[in-house]
Amino acid sequence: MTRKRGQTSRDGRERTQRQLRVGESLRHGLVEVLARGEIRDPDLEGVSVTVTEVRVSPDLKNATAFVMPLGGDNVEIVVKALNRAAPFVRRMLADMITMRYLPRLGFVVDTAFEQGATIDRLLHSERVSADLARDPADGDPD
Repeated sequence: MTRKRGQTSRDGRERTQRQLRVGESLRHGLVEVLARGEIRDPDLEGVSVTVTEVRVSPDLKNATAFVMPLGGDNVEIVVKALNRAAPFVRRMLADMITMRYLPRLGFVVDTAFEQGATIDRLLHSERVSADLARDPADGDPD
């Protein structure tokens, strides 16, 4: 399977250096805002949230933050609370990050942890272990 020029495996579009830089700046700012605990929402009280990635649209007007609560508990409730608090978080980020226009924020659940666990489970299955233990010099085509 070959990739077309300019595509990445994750979402089909290669992001520019500017998008990556802005996304990383937003991620660091989000981590700081969430660590301070300034969001006054009962659903976010005492919850540690991991921000794994922030993807910014090509026009830098929208940003999607991929988040996962520590321990994976109450994922949907936490994401809904973060989306309710998005305008407040955006104002907090505006004080931290120097940009002419700060992107609108949206929060979604990061499924990369689940995908990683699925792959790990598959790699440790008996069927794969049997394939790895078989000697390729046996000449068996299967």
